[in-house]
Amino acid sequence: MGKINREDMLELTRRMTLKRNCFDRIAGAYMDEEGFVDGTFNKHFQRLSAKDQQINLDIAKTIPFSETNVQLKEYAFGEADRKPGSIWQLLMALKECGLKNDAMLDVFYEEFGGKYHAGGSYAVYFLHGSYDVPLKASDKESLWESEEVYQFLICAVCPVNGDYEPGAPECGFLFPAFKDRSSDAERIDIFQADENFGKAGGMVEALFH
Repeated sequence: MGKINREDMLELTRRMTLKRNCFDRIAGAYMDEEGFVDGTFNKHFQRLSAKDQQINLDIAKTIPFSETNVQLKEYAFGEADRKPGSIWQLLMALKECGLKNDAMLDVFYEEFGGKYHAGGSYAVYFLHGSYDVPLKASDKESLWESEEVYQFLICAVCPVNGDYEPGAPECGFLFPAFKDRSSDAERIDIFQADENFGKAGGMVEALFH
């Protein structure tokens, strides 16, 4: 397991504000406690009200802003994890389509719901973002030129009440990993609010087994 650079994560969170928003789409599903889908949504992020944008930005920001290498840990997809039909292949496809393919999202919700064990109803939130990574000068000041466009997904799993109001994220991930200020498609940064939760029934179990 590699180490996550805290500065990389903070650099991303600075683009998760109303004024500097990096997200263009949000999708998700409401799941019952048995992992079955109750309903789904898929919207252009900028078409949300300012209030709803802020609510969802706060949810998304929880993942990279969490305690690095304690709550948020880096995991590598091995060669066997990247085979056709894998969750990795599905995440790559969802990133490339910018969350615009509902059929692929439905496959993820079904796969995830069958493996993730929650104590009650919950929601799976997906956000697609893009970040023009600026070059850094030798003195670490940003230059105007963009080094690459980092396209990424943030997923957050939150408990919900009867009105589908989300609580604080229990787990989630950032994919591809943002490592050394660049995209690393063979790695994923996984968040679990309770770092002692373990693999069984958690986000790691759902993505790798």
